[in-house]
Amino acid sequence: MQLGDVFDNESFDVFTASVEVDRVEVDSRQCEFSTLFFALQGTTTDGAKFAAHAVDRGAVAIVATHSIKSPVPVVVMPESRIYAALTHASKILSGHPEVGIDVIGVTGTNGKTSVSVLVAQLARVLQWNGATIGTLTNERTTPAAPELYRTFARVRTDFDSQRPKSVIALEVSSHALVQHRVEGTHFSVVAFTNLSHDHLDYHHTMEDYFAAKTRLFQPEFSQRAVIWVDDPYGARLAETTSLAVAPVSRRDASDVASTLGGTVFFWRGHLVNTTLIGDYNVDNALMAMTIVSELGASDAAVAGAMSEVEAVPGRFEVVYHGEFTVIVDYAHTPQGLERLLQSVRSLSSGRVVTVFGCGGERDSAKRPVMGRVSSELSDVTIVTSDNPRGESPDAIIDAIVAGAIVSAHVVRQVDRRAAIAQAVRTAQTGDVVVVAGKGHETTQTFAESVVAFDDREVVRELVREKQC
Repeated sequence: MQLGDVFDNESFDVFTASVEVDRVEVDSRQCEFSTLFFALQGTTTDGAKFAAHAVDRGAVAIVATHSIKSPVPVVVMPESRIYAALTHASKILSGHPEVGIDVIGVTGTNGKTSVSVLVAQLARVLQWNGATIGTLTNERTTPAAPELYRTFARVRTDFDSQRPKSVIALEVSSHALVQHRVEGTHFSVVAFTNLSHDHLDYHHTMEDYFAAKTRLFQPEFSQRAVIWVDDPYGARLAETTSLAVAPVSRRDASDVASTLGGTVFFWRGHLVNTTLIGDYNVDNALMAMTIVSELGASDAAVAGAMSEVEAVPGRFEVVYHGEFTVIVDYAHTPQGLERLLQSVRSLSSGRVVTVFGCGGERDSAKRPVMGRVSSELSDVTIVTSDNPRGESPDAIIDAIVAGAIVSAHVVRQVDRRAAIAQAVRTAQTGDVVVVAGKGHETTQTFAESVVAFDDREVVRELVREKQC
């Protein structure tokens, strides 16, 4: 497609307008022949510094916020317009894959992945098309516009055109909102799960973090919102947004009964029987059911469909259930770990043994808080490595252990496999071992390497060894 057709509202000379482009990128390393490169201003560096590299890789035109000396045409746009232009170009050059799709935007500290996956599963059970984009599908929770719309296009190819509705649930991170990654994207429904301590290395304060999340709840993104109002930030958001709000509360579920085999409750007068486990998964289910109801499904159909949804990978995933139980969960925030362990405690007849660590080069203030949470709610806490990245694993463990209560049984084991092995080896009848922090992840990241590591597979191997 010619550049003049991509930006038909811009005034170009004949040469610039006739440049053929068929791909959009914001990362110069991904450029190839016929790429339109957007040189965006990043948090720490200006994308214009990589314009020459983009051209070397095959970029045939550049869009930037200021003039750049380049052998290819440079389109200069103000920062106030460049992100919408990026999304516009990404849509056009991906073939407008968003048309006819109900895109759902889900944001919040905890629960984004679970709610998104449940929405997609419910859609499929209802004989709609359903898919997710987020932590389980892409490297970034919320991809930049070029990757996002290519992902929309790829997902759409698997949809059945004969089905009455198509739904894609997109996890929308606070980083993505601050960095304008979804600027120009329209959502049929936007949803807020909760807000608690996380990412303060980036946002600095909870108010700034909340302000980032609230950006999604503006009329330029959507007209309808589903908000968890039991969270104080959710209650504030529901009161202040101009969008039509469907409030969701734990009061929406009655007669809740949970075991390690599943959960039953009543919602809007209908029985819900699901294999999902844990108190927080009731909240996630209520959010997902309300979203799908907002899309037009009947309450009875939604409640019935919940019986067919499956557990979300790495979210309260029961990897082994025999004389003892092992659960793998992605909980990596203080609130997430607290709710997980409270649920486990309520379902366990024996001890709770928790294995967890904290990621390196991420919000360090939450480390002692998580140490306190685990030591208060677990009979034994084994503190280990998560993804240490460029930090010292021992220094991260030091920070976690510093928050533990004095009387707690806390063990240090820097090697994650050895830590899980210790928990499995010492597990007694009725105990529940919780391996938290990495969930679905299949690698572990160190300063100089990324190695294969899946908590679930490690647990299965260690249980087999114990049974031999």
